[in-house]
Amino acid sequence: MNIAISVAGDSLDSPFDPRFGRAPAFCLVDLETGTWQILPNPGVSSSGGAGVQAAQFIAEHNAHLVASGAFGPKAFAALAAAGIQMFVPPEKDGLAGTDILSLYKSGDLLAVTAPSHEGHQGGHL
Repeated sequence: MNIAISVAGDSLDSPFDPRFGRAPAFCLVDLETGTWQILPNPGVSSSGGAGVQAAQFIAEHNAHLVASGAFGPKAFAALAAAGIQMFVPPEKDGLAGTDILSLYKSGDLLAVTAPSHEGHQGGHL
C-alpha cells in the first residue's frame, strides 16, 4: 500500500506542504517496504484544476492514501472516485514528510470525509 505525502522538496525529510494541488511534489512511500520516491506535481503551475490534476497524477502512481493539508471539493471528489483515502495532520508547524509518515503509522492523522475548504478558481493560490 502506498501513501502520497505533499512536500516542498526532494526527499521524505522535506518540509510538509499543506497545499494539495499546489504542493511542489509528492513523496510516494511504500508502507510495506519503506521505499519512497519523489514525484514532481504536474499541476503546481496550472492556471486551474490543480487539485484534480494532482489527484489524477497520484492515482496513476498507485497511491492508496494521501496526506496533505486541505482538499477542495473537486480534488476531494476525484480522490474519492479513485478510492484514495485522504488524511490531514493535526495543526502543528514545522512538520516534515517523515513526521507525516510517523503520524500515519501511529494513527494520529485525521481522516477526511468531506472537502476541507471551498477550493480555488483560476490562478488564485
